Amino acid sequence: MPSEKKISSASDCISFMQAGCELKKVRPNSRIYNRFFTLDPDLQALRWEPSKKDLEKAKLDISAIKEIRLGKNTETFRNNGLADQISEDCALSVIHGENYESLDLVANSADVANIWVSGLRYLVSRSKQPLDLMESSHNTPRFAWLKTVFEAADVDGNGIMLEDTSVELIKKLNPTLKESKIRLKFKEIQKNKEKLTTRVTKEEFCEAFSELCTRPEVYFLLVQISKNKEYLDANDLMLFLEAEQGVTHITEEMCLDIIRRYELSQEGRLKGFLAIDGFTQYLLSPECDIFDPEHKKVVQDMTQPLSHYYINASHNTYLIEDQLRGPADINGYVRALKMSCRSIELDICDGPDNEPIICNRNNMTSPLSFRSVIEVINKLAFYASDYPLILCLGNHCSVQQQKVVVQHMKRIFGNKLYTETPLSSEAYLPSPEKLKMKIIVKGKKLPCDQDILEGEVTDEDEEAEISRRLSEDFSREPKLIWLCKELSDLVSICKSVQYKDFETSMKAQNYWEICSFSEAEASRIANEYPEDFVNYNKKFLSRVYPSAMRIDSSNLNPQDFWNCGCQIVAMNYQTPGPMMDLHTGWFLQNGECGYVLRPSVMRDEVSYFSANTKGIVPGVSPQVLHVKIISGQNFPKPKGACAKGDVIDPYVCIEIHGIPADCTEQRTKTVQQNSDNPIFDESFEFQINLPELAMIRFVVLDDDYIGDEFIGQYTIPLECLQPGYRHIPLRSFVGDIMEHVTLFVHIAITNRSGGGKAQKRSLSVRIGKKAREYTMLRNTGLKTIDDIFKLAVHPLREATDMRENIQNAMVSVKELCGLPPIASLKQCILTLSSRLVSSENTPSVTLCMKDAFPYLEPLGTMPDVQKKVLAAYDLMIQESRVLIETADIIHDKIVQCQKAGMEFHEELHNLGTKEGLKGRKLSKAIESFAWNITVLKGQGDLLKNAKNEALENMKQIQLACLSCGLSKTGSGHADAKSKRCLEAIQEKDTGDENGRL
Repeated sequence: MPSEKKISSASDCISFMQAGCELKKVRPNSRIYNRFFTLDPDLQALRWEPSKKDLEKAKLDISAIKEIRLGKNTETFRNNGLADQISEDCALSVIHGENYESLDLVANSADVANIWVSGLRYLVSRSKQPLDLMESSHNTPRFAWLKTVFEAADVDGNGIMLEDTSVELIKKLNPTLKESKIRLKFKEIQKNKEKLTTRVTKEEFCEAFSELCTRPEVYFLLVQISKNKEYLDANDLMLFLEAEQGVTHITEEMCLDIIRRYELSQEGRLKGFLAIDGFTQYLLSPECDIFDPEHKKVVQDMTQPLSHYYINASHNTYLIEDQLRGPADINGYVRALKMSCRSIELDICDGPDNEPIICNRNNMTSPLSFRSVIEVINKLAFYASDYPLILCLGNHCSVQQQKVVVQHMKRIFGNKLYTETPLSSEAYLPSPEKLKMKIIVKGKKLPCDQDILEGEVTDEDEEAEISRRLSEDFSREPKLIWLCKELSDLVSICKSVQYKDFETSMKAQNYWEICSFSEAEASRIANEYPEDFVNYNKKFLSRVYPSAMRIDSSNLNPQDFWNCGCQIVAMNYQTPGPMMDLHTGWFLQNGECGYVLRPSVMRDEVSYFSANTKGIVPGVSPQVLHVKIISGQNFPKPKGACAKGDVIDPYVCIEIHGIPADCTEQRTKTVQQNSDNPIFDESFEFQINLPELAMIRFVVLDDDYIGDEFIGQYTIPLECLQPGYRHIPLRSFVGDIMEHVTLFVHIAITNRSGGGKAQKRSLSVRIGKKAREYTMLRNTGLKTIDDIFKLAVHPLREATDMRENIQNAMVSVKELCGLPPIASLKQCILTLSSRLVSSENTPSVTLCMKDAFPYLEPLGTMPDVQKKVLAAYDLMIQESRVLIETADIIHDKIVQCQKAGMEFHEELHNLGTKEGLKGRKLSKAIESFAWNITVLKGQGDLLKNAKNEALENMKQIQLACLSCGLSKTGSGHADAKSKRCLEAIQEKDTGDENGRL
């Protein structure tokens, strides 16, 4: 079958529009009409039929068009009752006339919408020049480059080439293409020309390459950001990187360097432009990867107590198969340590010749010598990470062989072994930074108060739990084992103890003692006492291991236990699948060092957090994740797929993992029979209540009537996402990166109400127009304390109001600019500048700095539409000014209340007793106190972030105005003044790191 014709140039868009297609016309009165739209042959007007108007009125002159918007970005769409049923990616609006009226349309697919938007934008930008489109498509830089490639390979200089040579040449230029597809394309071209020969001419080669190697979605993007040229210059690239990709401090020289590295034609490299093939290569390069390169190194504070980190942990590390039949294998340790695992297990038993062995006690075949295992551990302990390695010893040896274990460990590990006695004067474990290059032994310890050479300790390993579960007497006492003093002395800060209940632990457990929980027990506690579990894990290490019933070595969901603060969640590394994907993805975020700092709400001594929270976490700003799945590239056929030939019908599933309130999934439609470049073009939105604990997993599946089959996946923490247009490298079922297999997406993260990450994540959004929500303080029932907290109620409301006002003002500016809520302020200025600069290149407004704030002043009269936009812009600057100038005072008031409240922290029990509170009522009062402290700290931080973000916005707006020519032209004095004001903004921006605004 001939392959489908792709859009690969402006003339393809124009041809499509001239042939016409049906579009839905949307009216403000919630009515939607089907109309057939065409472009006049002379390219001067857009027409539609049927219409009650006469033919000359059912048209729109191209010369009257002001701008073309993709998406639901006009008043008509926003106010139409049926707008929710219209896909964002299929909507477009043609803005025309002096009053900026809109013709609002809906295409039957995102692809068709893109064709009309690209074609109309091209026509509008070219309306002042004579058009000869059919000719121009053969005069592009791309065709010039392809001709030179062809001529270099055409050794005879005859202008024709064997088909085999042409196929090889295209495959060399694009290795991802299948040979069969290239041959089919040549046959199709030759059939259309009714040729008998299979030799390929220069024009046929160029045509085949363009149709095979142009990704329409990349072409549409190129046209959009190049302002309707068919290539990008350094300035276009700079604006794209700043406004869309969230890159800061980009220079023209950096853009020219990108062009030199990715542009394929010599002409493009010399003249400084990037054509479609170079741009495609750039978007596919590691520079446009979805993973933020900042996180490829250790970026978190590593000086906090060990209990404040999630620790990459392996279960039954010596297994590479299942728990029942799998033999012990040294490769289990090699794999785990190379994957930055920082907690590994050694089950030690008596071996022959007084040499201890490591073996699967369900399967005693092929045991490993203990000595050879620790030699491998010693060699690879710090191969992937310098941070401490925990050895979980399962000791089943006689006292005699325990002594051999100690000898081997001391000799092989030497001074890497951490055996310092913990100080009772301390309250928390040492930090990963302090324990760098140290090996910590977790195990049983003899009582310190008895000076004995050996003694009995309880054995509470997993096998003991299994035997207790399988025996009739479930409450049977755990068995005792003998332990020698030498092995006991190797254990310092990870002494294994049994968990009884939280009340006992909080009173009697020492900070250097660690409890292990079976999956079932940890699940029960997480469901019944989520707040207590979090509080317990602030000080003590918890280890959770998979259920004994998982005889196939399947994995538990680690997220369930991370949500409760459990640090060491042991995974069966040998079993790939969704749970291992989550685990691997989670530990990417801190330079893959095996340690990830937990959110502050789970670390602060006085704070309230429950994993079971139904929505907003106190003091944390919820964010909205916007994901557009654009297309896929080179999807392989699923392994072991049914007999469907080479055809696959892919779709993409987006899963959000985090606290239960955030967990959700959505999927795209299925694209039929396309594995090479399926176009999805679908947008999704997810509200994330606790961004620091959220992960996103992209899964590509083959839609099959028997059962959907796995194609590839990628899992990434929300904190590591880069905004903008990104390619996602997909991983196979076992976690390997698949060459050339990618997903092309657009990512934006916006704040629901202020705060968020600086610059990269500084986009803002309003969700709905509902009543303002304030995070309320709770009544503790202790009058002295409640009186202090009451003083914070007004400052908290003021802080929320200021943050919300600035968000709403920004959304209004975006709406009036015809941009979606995910747009950045830089994009607003770019859009504004195109309206406010006349055809003679003279601006109708000028940038005027007042007290370091970038106001826009009109020059002469302007239409009402523009006045409205400027009024909204002024309001946004005003709200920013209010926040910047008053944030310090309000922040101080909030912090003062927090400090005053904290002074009563130690006295809570006594105060409660005096007020007659006990039992559940006293616990409730303490919980409400922690809630209030969390709210005050969180809201103070959000206000601080909002101020920093507002300062950054003022800087970005000013830079954008300068680069768009909206500053006073021809005045060196004005430019110097602008630069001074920018320095003033930067000065205001310093000194925030030390906790003061």
